[in-house]
Amino acid sequence: MLYPNPKNQHPKISDKAWISENAVIVGDVTIGDNVYVAHNTIIRADEPGSSIVIRDNCNVQDGVIIHGLSNSKVIVEENTSLAHGCIVHGPCTIGHGCFVGFSSVVFDCKVGNDVVILHNSTVRSVEIPSCKVITDGQVVTDQESVEGLEDICSDLEKFKNSVVDVNLELVQGYTDLACKK
Repeated sequence: MLYPNPKNQHPKISDKAWISENAVIVGDVTIGDNVYVAHNTIIRADEPGSSIVIRDNCNVQDGVIIHGLSNSKVIVEENTSLAHGCIVHGPCTIGHGCFVGFSSVVFDCKVGNDVVILHNSTVRSVEIPSCKVITDGQVVTDQESVEGLEDICSDLEKFKNSVVDVNLELVQGYTDLACKK
C-alpha cells in the first residue's frame, strides 16, 4: 500500500522492483531496480523533511521497519540486505553490500560498505568503517567500541552475497508470476 505523506509526497518505485501487497510505503521514498520488499514491511518518510532511498538490488525482508526523523535521510546503498524484523531509523546511511541481521536496530549512524551486522545487534550514533562485523547481540553505541570490531571473513562475505542473490531470484520469480496473471 502506497500513501502520500502530509506534504503530499508520494513514493517513487521502480517498475523493476517487487513490493508485497501488504507492505506499507509512505511519503518521500525512492526504491530502485530489482529491490525486493517483503510482507509486513513498513517504510515511512512522513515526518517533515524526512526521506528514504533504497538503491538497486537491495532486499527488505519481512517485518522490517525503515523510518526517518524530521529533516533526516535514510540511504540504503546497492546490494544490501535488511533481514527479518530489523529496524533502520534515520538519520542513517548503510553502504553497499551490507547485511543487517534479524531484529537488529541501526539508528543515527553511518555504516561503511560490506559491513555485516549480525542478529539482535544495536548500532547507534557511530560510524562503522567498511568491511567490519558486528557480532550477534553486540551493542555498538560509542566510537571507542568500533575500534575493536573484527574484519569480515570470507564465509560472511559469501553468506551476505548469497542472501542478495536469493532475493534477486525472488524479484524475478514474483515479477514473472505477476506477468502470467
